[in-house]
Amino acid sequence: MKKTAGIHHITAIVGHPQENIDFYAGILGLRLIKKTVNFDDPDTYHLYFGDDAAKPGTIITFFPWTGAAQGKIGGGQVGVTTYAIPIGTLTYWENRLAKFTIQYEKTIRFDETYLQFEDYHGLQLELVERASGQLNNWTFGEVTPDVAIKGFGGALLYSTDPASTIETLQETMGLEKVSEENGLVRLKAYGDFGNIIDIKKEAVALGQMGVGTVHHIAWRAKDEADHVDWQDHVYNQGYDVTEIKDRNYFNAIYFREYGDILFEIATDTPGFTHDEPYETMGHELKLPAQYENIREQLTKALIPIEVKELD
Repeated sequence: MKKTAGIHHITAIVGHPQENIDFYAGILGLRLIKKTVNFDDPDTYHLYFGDDAAKPGTIITFFPWTGAAQGKIGGGQVGVTTYAIPIGTLTYWENRLAKFTIQYEKTIRFDETYLQFEDYHGLQLELVERASGQLNNWTFGEVTPDVAIKGFGGALLYSTDPASTIETLQETMGLEKVSEENGLVRLKAYGDFGNIIDIKKEAVALGQMGVGTVHHIAWRAKDEADHVDWQDHVYNQGYDVTEIKDRNYFNAIYFREYGDILFEIATDTPGFTHDEPYETMGHELKLPAQYENIREQLTKALIPIEVKELD
């Protein structure tokens, strides 16, 4: 049976790109690991944030649609994106969110305490202390490796057909059910990052794509050979899976499971340092080969952005 290690990345739609950078780099202390464009819409940025080394399971990516309509979080989406922080750092993050006047609530789920809040554009986020996973060796402003976000803890999924989504997670993606309480089912993948998935047992009305919503969730494949096996596996499970797409930093296939959530499976390889060194990741606009001939045109069309310390 095929089993994914967990989440590779999560991709969401937001508003102004500078506000996006200010929140995820300036406040949350994540590293901008790649500044590129949407391969299907090159007049739009595609911004990637993660840990210091851009490890799979730490990467959140954004399509900034300045001036676009606000979306509606609902069925067929990741409802809440969960980040893992080191044990003993919840108070630090309460103080940091308060420093930047980010409102938050504390909640308990499966005996874990979560800080829940939203970004500048309405995306729902939460922080939870987890022992698993390596520290993030990135320092930005007052966020140092001992308190920094390590990567994804997982996600809370909203489905229009939860029973089918749970079946897909178990039978197709290889997650295991580990607990159930208060109308939620918890499943777990074998990896250290992005391995805990909670799903509401009650169906949620279909959401509406727009600013402040997650576009898709991507699961990990080890490499290109494993990825081909995943494509065959998903097809044999009865899903309409796409051809393999070259996303420069990983290969990708897509399918929509029966609860209307768009799933991607992405390779860990080749990674984010094959077109720029570790030390300078995220500094320059990186373009796939098909757009290099219009670099000047794209540079003029894209809104100027910068990573800046807010502390």
